[in-house]
Amino acid sequence: MLNVENLSIEFGGLKAVSGLDLTVNAGEIVGLIGPNGAGKTTVFNMLTGVYNPTDGKISYLGETINGLKPYNITKKKIARTFQNIRLFSNLTVLDNVKISFNYRVKYSLIDSIVRTPRFKKEEEDITNRSIELLKVFSLDSKKDSLAKNLPYGEQRKLEIVRALAAKPSLLLLDEPAAGMNPQETVDLMSLINWIKEEFHISILLIEHDMKLVMGICDKIAVLDYGKKIAEGTPIQIKNNPKVIEAYLGEGA
Repeated sequence: MLNVENLSIEFGGLKAVSGLDLTVNAGEIVGLIGPNGAGKTTVFNMLTGVYNPTDGKISYLGETINGLKPYNITKKKIARTFQNIRLFSNLTVLDNVKISFNYRVKYSLIDSIVRTPRFKKEEEDITNRSIELLKVFSLDSKKDSLAKNLPYGEQRKLEIVRALAAKPSLLLLDEPAAGMNPQETVDLMSLINWIKEEFHISILLIEHDMKLVMGICDKIAVLDYGKKIAEGTPIQIKNNPKVIEAYLGEGA
């Protein structure tokens, strides 16, 4: 599904990511881990068009997507969440989800200005589908609340709902468990597995919580100073001397 070859990027002569090879197959959950500053979010930013790689190739479903704008990558059915929550905080929970449908609307600007039957029908459909998604995540009762008023864990969930509303085939999750307590993290593990099966998607995630990563990932790639130092199953990564030295520590 996703194939990354020799992916590299420089900022002012500093190589933030160097020669990364990575694949995500259909139906896989792949983890990308490493110390702070290892280049993980930079990889996500290249995959989603925020940064243009200095070198290398990103192929998605056989098509090269290097250099595409983020909105065009979304149209290719790649969606993401962010390390720092980026909801529209002063919009309602429902409107945050409805925004993800915008790139698929079929009505015209004139339809929206005049509020034609075509506009009304499609907007009603978008609203209904958004509420159905919110129900799945038990957020429908808060659809009229401002996003900024949700508890932190629910804001994280809302980001995932908004990403899923774009109907992705590949979902990128950037530290989805950040700020969650242990029970919330356990619940999130079940949720991510359920999302993969229910929505028939592949998932690439960045995460520091090793219990979550080891518990749900089919394979894991490890970055250190922008370079991949290991890749393998959770067991292989847990016992890899390079990974233990660079990131996990002896007590892992």
